[in-house]
Amino acid sequence: MTIRSQAKVGTDKPARYAKQLSSHLGHRCAVSEEPGGIRITLPADSGVGSCLLVNESDVLALHAEAENAEVLDRVQDVVGRHLERFGQRDELKVNWTND
Repeated sequence: MTIRSQAKVGTDKPARYAKQLSSHLGHRCAVSEEPGGIRITLPADSGVGSCLLVNESDVLALHAEAENAEVLDRVQDVVGRHLERFGQRDELKVNWTND
């Protein structure tokens, strides 16, 4: 069973943050471009989970999915923590909601 969550992060630079996040996490995670966004897939050492980064007008949309709640929490933590750190100057905040 796949579980999902999402976050919409307000920013006037969604493409920049998506590129920075995928470049940084690409050293440890699989990163692939898909129609509509960039997918970051975390290593499967503790379960399969990923996050699709989608550039929207003044928003970076994050769509996380995983095989269980523990892995989803990990995806949310890794993606959210890094994005907030990169966007500290712009005061980015990631608030996840479950689908």
